[in-house]
Amino acid sequence: MARPRSSPALAWSAAAKSFHWGVAALILLQFVLGWLAASWRLSPTKLDLFVWHKSIGMLILALVVLRLLNRLATRAPALPPGMPAWERAAAHASHALLYVLMLALPLSGWIVSAAAGVPFRIFWRLPLPAIVASDEHTAELAAAVHFALGIALVALLVLHIAAALRHHFAKRDDVLTRMLPARTPRT
Repeated sequence: MARPRSSPALAWSAAAKSFHWGVAALILLQFVLGWLAASWRLSPTKLDLFVWHKSIGMLILALVVLRLLNRLATRAPALPPGMPAWERAAAHASHALLYVLMLALPLSGWIVSAAAGVPFRIFWRLPLPAIVASDEHTAELAAAVHFALGIALVALLVLHIAAALRHHFAKRDDVLTRMLPARTPRT
């Protein structure tokens, strides 16, 4: 017997799912591009890798802002009933921190680029204005912050994925399935 379709209030919207998985894929790509760009020998390829990394960072920044606007306009599905208060607080805090990091990482990268005095065009087309004056010390500090934020994001993403898997396999609730594309939550 087919499972009945759940009420829209029980699942994330198609837009929320698209933002979630699209940004997730771009963040994964960012880690690969950032690592490759930093470790590549000085060459035109290295410069191209950095352009891709910076451009996708600006795309992520724009998508996260749109995602936040969408999140403010639509109601999130309720957390599972019976979830302990500490777990609810942890879920809300970790999601807020994810948004902070998804905004802070591209902004810190933008500061690194501007402080290093490196003019930049998003996808080789759209010029990105410098948001700070060129300054070597600021560039070094911003680069260290950018790296630390990246490590923090990796740690938080591991926790986020582990929590989703725990909900699915250990708690056997619909927290994971209601965010999967073309899936409906368990009823």
